Amino acid sequence: MNLNPQNKINIIQTTEALAKAAADKMLGISQQAIERNGRFVIALSGGSTPERLFKLLAKPPYLNQIPWDKTFVFWGDERFVPSDDQRNNSNRAKSLLLNHVPIPAINIHPIPVDLKPEESAKEYEKTIKKLFDKESPCFDLIFLGLGEDGHTASLFPKTDVVFENKKLVKEVYVDEQNMYRITMAPALINQANNIIFLVEGEKKAEIIKTILTEPIEPNQFPAQIIHPENGNLYWYLDKKAASQLPSNIQKNI
Repeated sequence: MNLNPQNKINIIQTTEALAKAAADKMLGISQQAIERNGRFVIALSGGSTPERLFKLLAKPPYLNQIPWDKTFVFWGDERFVPSDDQRNNSNRAKSLLLNHVPIPAINIHPIPVDLKPEESAKEYEKTIKKLFDKESPCFDLIFLGLGEDGHTASLFPKTDVVFENKKLVKEVYVDEQNMYRITMAPALINQANNIIFLVEGEKKAEIIKTILTEPIEPNQFPAQIIHPENGNLYWYLDKKAASQLPSNIQKNI
C-alpha cells in the first residue's frame, strides 16, 4: 500500500455532512487568509459534487461569516462552451452561489470562452498573474473533484497537460468528449496553500482506492500528480466514496 502521508483524509458519513465539513474548512481558511494577506483567493471546481456545497455557502451562517467582499474567485478548469450553457462551470457556480452572496462582480474571474482555446488559456494566465502582481501565484484554496477515470480539473489521462511545467493555464482537447477544455496546470495547482478534493458516491470508491493507495502513475491517474509543494492536501470523502479504502484507514480517521 502506498498511502502518501501528505494526504489528510476526512471520511464523512453523509453527503450533507460532507458539504458542511467542506464549508467549515473553507470558512476557516478564508479567515486565516484575510488575517495574513487581507484577501482570500479561491479556485472553484465544476461537476455535480460541489453543487451541494455552493447552495450551503449561499445561506447563513456562511453567507454572513465568509468575507465575500475580500474574496477573489477563479476556476480550476472550464468546459469550452458558452458562458450561459448549463455545462459551464462558472455559470453553475454563479446561479447556485455567487449571485446570492455580497461579492463584488470585479472579484469574479471566470475563464473566458469567447476566444480561441489557446487564447483563452493565455488570457486566464495573464489574469491570474495580474492579481498576484510580482508574487508567484499562490491560491489560498483550490477545490478539486475526481473523475472515475482518475482525472481532476481537466487533467485527463494520457494528455500532455498532465506534465505541463511551463504554462500555468493550458487548453486541452478531450477526444472522449469531443470538446476543448481550459485547465490550470499542475504547476499552478501545486503552489496552493490548501487543496481540497471533494469526492462523493459509490461510483468513486474504486478510483479513490487507486489514487490513495496504489503506486503513482500520473499519466494513467492524473489526480496523483497533485501534491502541493508547501501547502496542505485534504481529501473530503463521504462514506460511500471511501468504502474501498483499507479498513485500518477508515478506522483511524
